[in-house]
Parts: sequence; C-alpha cells; structure tokens
Amino acid sequence: MNVDVERVSLELAETFTISRGSQDAAENVVVRLSDGEYEGVGAAAPSSHYGETADTVEAVLEGLRPDLEAIDDPFQVAAIEADLRESIRGNPAARTAVSIALHDLVGKRTELPLWRYWGLDPDEAPETSYTVGIADPETMGEKAARAADDGYDILKVKVGTDDDRARIAAVADAAPDATIRVDANEAWTPKEAVRNAEWLAEYDVEFVEQPVSAEDPEGLRYVYEHSPLPIAVDESCVELDDVPRVADRADVVVLKLMKCGGLVEARRMIHTARAHGLEVMLGCMIESDAAISAGGQLAPLCDYVDLDGSLLLAADADPYDGPVCPGGAIDLDDVPGIGLR
Repeated sequence: MNVDVERVSLELAETFTISRGSQDAAENVVVRLSDGEYEGVGAAAPSSHYGETADTVEAVLEGLRPDLEAIDDPFQVAAIEADLRESIRGNPAARTAVSIALHDLVGKRTELPLWRYWGLDPDEAPETSYTVGIADPETMGEKAARAADDGYDILKVKVGTDDDRARIAAVADAAPDATIRVDANEAWTPKEAVRNAEWLAEYDVEFVEQPVSAEDPEGLRYVYEHSPLPIAVDESCVELDDVPRVADRADVVVLKLMKCGGLVEARRMIHTARAHGLEVMLGCMIESDAAISAGGQLAPLCDYVDLDGSLLLAADADPYDGPVCPGGAIDLDDVPGIGLR
C-alpha cells in the first residue's frame, strides 16, 4: 500500500467562537492510501480538547507508515481498526483518517458508495444543522438570518456567555421559522442549566447539548431529571464505553468520528445507543470534506446531523467536495467510497 500524508490549513469564512475559545483556521491532516489502481482518501481533524494536534497526528501517522504500507487487504477494516485501537488508543483523529481512507478505497474497489455497501437508504439522511457561533446578539442575529436565507432550516446556536438569553432572542427573531438547537459546550453549572432550559423552552428549542462539564456526571443527571428540554451529550460521550454510562442521564448521544476513532467504531456506537433507547446525532469538528463526506455516508443511521464543518470554511479553502451541500441537504449519490467529487 502506498501512503501519503499531507497537512492542510483550512481558513474559515469567519471567526468561529464557542464557550472555550475562537479560531480562524483549522489544521487537518489528509491521508491517501493507494493500492496502485485505486486511491482512498481520509482526513483527521484533531481537537486539542481531546489531546490531539496536527503535530501529534502527523507523528502518529508517520510512525504507522510501515504498518499501513503492509496492508494487503483493505476490506479487513474491522480488524485494522481494532489493531489501531490497541496500538494508538489515545489518538482517535489519526485512527479516523486511516479508517476513512480504507473505507474510501474499499468503496472505489467495489464501485459502490458506502451507504449502498452498508445497505442504507439515502433518503433517510437528515438535513444538517448550521452552527451560529458566539458573538454579540446583533451579529448572531445577522448570521442566523443569512443562514436561513441560504436555506438552512436547522440552526445550532452556541451559548455559554453572560447574556445567552439576548443572543437566543436575536437568533429567534432573525430566523423565526428555523428549528433551534443549543450547545453550551460544558459552560453551565447544573442549576444554571435547568434555569436556562426553562426559558429556552419558550423558544421551542429542540434540545440542549452538553449543558454541564463532562467531569460532572451527577450534575448531568440532575439536569436530565429536571430540564423541560431533551439533553444531548457530546463531551460526555467520547467512545463506545461511554454510551451505557450516559444512558440514564441523556436523551441524545452526539457521535463524532474524530472522537471515536473510525467508521467501524462509529457504527458500533450507533447500534449500542439504539440498544439503550438513545437517539443519535452525528457531529463533526471543523473538517475537510475528506472527513465530513464519510460522516455523510453514516447519516441515514442517525436521528440528527450536525455536519457543517466544511460549510463553515472560506470559499475554495477545501480541495475536496462531498455530499453535504450548502443549504443542509445530504446528497448521497452513486459516487463510490465516501462520495468525494
């Protein structure tokens, strides 16, 4: 197997702010695996919140180069992912890049898109939400209005400020027909979260994502038991073993490829969530379509989708184009593999 690793810096269309900080660009690492006839493409979008950077991803992938070059059967993706979990467990984004590239290669060799290879119905793919990052209320309202004008029916609004109510009011006023989801990124205390959920319910918010710290599971339980709105968990649900741990204190688990380490593991997490009576939202980091497109192939298995990571990039920042379209639709066509165009 021929292996190519390339680091890319992706400029955002505008500064993106959540309760933990801001960014103007995202560092991704693209992996290409070629068998001499077909090439599979994948990407890592590391998050320092989970202990990864572009530097660590590059180092890990270079260390794996001999093992990757020795792969003679890319169809053994489950076994390969299991081996990677054992050897580099703490580097899920790096593992994900390899997993995506292998799946893309398998799809191209079979001339099938992954959704068809897995037997899924493309019409079951939900629309993606579009994220409105933290800014002053007027700016957030303007962003929401632009998103609504561009065809996005679902807005995911970042909160965790000293005046969240004014920001939500501005978004609701600017996009009155949009469905609103709220993401606090661990910013609130349990009692704050319940108080905030009470007034958020006045705006018909669909659910509240990660209201409290992932280090406070009992606080999460308190919010779940007292909130008038459904609770989704992101930072509290990183890998497979976390699913049963949050099953009695959440309604929705947020799955991200860059957290769990690959497409095989992602499907295991989805089925585990179903077994525990949980809904599933498929999320993302700020990612190239070389990663987002793989998530798009999984979308028919999920209740909600938040795959706007490449849609937040500046025009022409991403060399790839995939099935997640401006306006929120996920167009799963017959392009083989992960669907890169």
